[in-house]
Amino acid sequence: MLVMVRPRTIWALAAVALVVALVYRLGHVLAPFVLGTALAYFLNPLANRLQRIGLSRAWAVAVIALVGLSALVASALWLLPALLGQVREAVEALPRTVRAGFDLLTLRFPEVMEDDGSFLRQIMTDFTERLRLMALALVGGTVNTVLSAVGTVVFIMATLTISIYLLYDWNRIVAGADRRLPPDQAPLIRRLARDIDGVMTGFVRGQVIVGALLATFYSTVLMTLGLNYALLIGLLSGALNFIPYLGSFSGFILATGVALVQYWGDWGQVALIAFVFVAGQVVEGNFITPRIVGDSVKLHPVLLLLALAVGGTLFGFAGLLLGVPLAAAAGVVVRYFDAEYRARIRRRRSPQTEQPRPD
Repeated sequence: MLVMVRPRTIWALAAVALVVALVYRLGHVLAPFVLGTALAYFLNPLANRLQRIGLSRAWAVAVIALVGLSALVASALWLLPALLGQVREAVEALPRTVRAGFDLLTLRFPEVMEDDGSFLRQIMTDFTERLRLMALALVGGTVNTVLSAVGTVVFIMATLTISIYLLYDWNRIVAGADRRLPPDQAPLIRRLARDIDGVMTGFVRGQVIVGALLATFYSTVLMTLGLNYALLIGLLSGALNFIPYLGSFSGFILATGVALVQYWGDWGQVALIAFVFVAGQVVEGNFITPRIVGDSVKLHPVLLLLALAVGGTLFGFAGLLLGVPLAAAAGVVVRYFDAEYRARIRRRRSPQTEQPRPD
């Protein structure tokens, strides 16, 4: 039995295949476009709100761009010098810290570490040498550092320019796409688009807020406790909170490791720093995330990890940016068809209403 496929379906599948191929081949080039589109998407409700209070679209976009750039410059001037200083200190101190740990192991386990041919000693020696080379490359590579900084500035400026242009034309782009929907499928597509929009905005905005709160909490508390590289560890933990369990686990390991080196012998201080991360995760998991993100997002952590892993492997940085939206869209579509399937099964299993027999 042959299945007839509509020409419209064939064109849609061909367009999807073309987009996937382009992202696969040009993922590194498309990254600012993907990030700029995401910024325009999340800033569009704010632009619409400014229009409702009387501003034109151009003035609304100009106000958002001016406030956003001012906040970005102020944050960079305030945080960047301290953050770069801590990164440089951490890179320079890493080989010395590993060497101190190597000496400590030699002192505690001389029978294993003093043997030049031992497997553990060889691993530690190779690891120390790799860290030394990495530190020299990061600290001494002036030309590479300048080129990397220039590339980062170009990436940020391209992303902001793309987002401003898209934000100005966002409503017209959406209206144009809506006019071109097939009439028989338009209601379903609009419904799925609204559900996908609710899932993505709820998840991403919620995670950004939660990550900012955690970064502020960890950085402030760790700096108050006097931990080295507290700002770097706090910001890294908050940024990686977007990936389930990675932010808390990496922050806990980094903070505890730095505390062990800095406060060796003062186990109370080490335990206090470890407790900061345990308390932060308890509060975040039981109070902050349920209230800010909520249960309506319906993005399982395993699905999120799979989407990030597959997207990053196949499409690089652009795939990491597209992983969550595609996972959210796939989840909405799957839940819709699952609900339709279960409703159809219930209708089939429901008993037919018996008609009364005539006397």
